[in-house]
Amino acid sequence: MIDLTYEKIDVSRVRNTVVHDEAGAILIFEGTTRNSFEGKKVLELRYEAYEEMARKELQSLVHSLESEHPTSRVAIVHRLGIVEVGETSVVIAVSAPHRDEAYTVSRKAIDQLKSSIPIWKKEMYQGGASWKANQ
Repeated sequence: MIDLTYEKIDVSRVRNTVVHDEAGAILIFEGTTRNSFEGKKVLELRYEAYEEMARKELQSLVHSLESEHPTSRVAIVHRLGIVEVGETSVVIAVSAPHRDEAYTVSRKAIDQLKSSIPIWKKEMYQGGASWKANQ
């Protein structure tokens, strides 16, 4: 499962897509909007994407991770638009037979998402704003 949405993410729905009988571990990563960055007060985040390409790249990422880790299942949902402080920007759900594999796959998923998926973040501060490059 992959999705891009302007709505709040239903974490339980994302989790349920990776549940299976062989899974001894289910790991949920939630990236949330924090209220400060480098001493500046964050008011909100704004996400934009080249949606058609982002969907294809997310699907490719999930397929690659599940091919490399065939006993795992992966789901990724990312918010677009305005994400208020305390709200979830991204959810990555991973299931695997063992926790080590779930942690490995989850880390690969977020790192590859940030480095290669065409989704951009603008941090809105009190008194300014800044586009943040994925790393």
